[in-house]
Amino acid sequence: MAFQPVYIVDGARTPFLKGRNAPGPFAASDLAVQAGRALLIRQPFAAHDLDEVILGCASPSPDEVNIGRVVALRLGCGDKVPGWTVMRNCASGMQAIDSAMTNIQNGRAQLVLAGGVDALSHAPLLYSPAMVRWFAQMMQAKTLGQKIGLFARLRPRELFSPVIGLLKGLTDPVVGLLMGQTAENLAWRFSLSREQMDEYSVRSHQRALAARAAGRLVEIVPLVDQKGTVHAEDDGVRADSSLSALARLKPFFDRKYGRVTPGNSSQISDGAAWLILASQAAVDRWQLKPLGKISDCQWSALDPAQMGLGPVHAATPILQRHGLGLADIDLWEINEAFAAQVLGCLAAWDDADYCREKLGLSGALGALPEERLNVDGGAIAIGHPVGASGARIVLHLLHALRGARGKRGIAAICIGGGQGGAMLVEALA
Repeated sequence: MAFQPVYIVDGARTPFLKGRNAPGPFAASDLAVQAGRALLIRQPFAAHDLDEVILGCASPSPDEVNIGRVVALRLGCGDKVPGWTVMRNCASGMQAIDSAMTNIQNGRAQLVLAGGVDALSHAPLLYSPAMVRWFAQMMQAKTLGQKIGLFARLRPRELFSPVIGLLKGLTDPVVGLLMGQTAENLAWRFSLSREQMDEYSVRSHQRALAARAAGRLVEIVPLVDQKGTVHAEDDGVRADSSLSALARLKPFFDRKYGRVTPGNSSQISDGAAWLILASQAAVDRWQLKPLGKISDCQWSALDPAQMGLGPVHAATPILQRHGLGLADIDLWEINEAFAAQVLGCLAAWDDADYCREKLGLSGALGALPEERLNVDGGAIAIGHPVGASGARIVLHLLHALRGARGKRGIAAICIGGGQGGAMLVEALA
């Protein structure tokens, strides 16, 4: 069956707020509600006219487990609009878009709100299993003597050394590697220098600042916290980012031999991003003016220890299906989990052996023009709220294409666990 394009009508995202070792001012549902409300209020249809709400989230809080439904109700969609949550690690927001697209193509929906969110600063601290058992025994203790006995066996180190939940979430349970360690693998595999990675990171900040100054980040809607403070911009972008400043940072994931530092890695952030997807019938009914359309989508899988190359494995089949080369795409958005990861993707496409052995090609695809890649900066500068990033890059890609008078773009993302996702989109005038 031929791929049936689905329209992206509009979208909005919050500023991405950098985690600063304490819970930020917004819960995940607060982020999604504020962005969703600003988006829906400017539409010709009401929230209850949506057929469903799909929200990607990698780390929902215990009281917002099906956060898609929570947010749908808070947005005023009403009891009858289904809301559900998807999780594909870093690509959860892109998975939400794909799920919405599939339901529209199958005729099960006409108008869908889809996106992603995460408030990573709210990730919990976890006690060890031994400490959890101690708490359970304390709750079961009935006499003072039993409780005193338990306190006598309490190890203060266990009590005051909880496990950082986010750190566990960013560790692959199969290969036992932190995501940053997989980036170190790519730096080693493709001989990427520390200076190359730092140069790429400085450029990400510079491009994000230039985009802000030129008014190109039109998808951002401000946040207002409970104290009345307005958060209008991504707050992790640094005007003082420089090679000399980044050179002073020490490797984090391999402290002895590594090259990956906090400065050339994506930022841990809080944020949300939404898109409205519509069928041709919905476009006609509501007289909508779409930003663009999704023309193809692909998911891929590879060795979890090399997970950063997921965009290569996902975008290449799309290029093959449409008879396109890397340079035939007007703009690219590759999520910047790490500078080593993005540079590794570029190196893999330009490596004949990799393309033959891993992609089944006759030779290298060649060089991706870097002036077409992440033209307004990426997650190293902007931030990477895991569940939201896949939706953000698709939305911004369409705005960037329209601003540059381009037609075709590919948004691609690497996924913890050894996967990749990519979407081919076309901007509409």
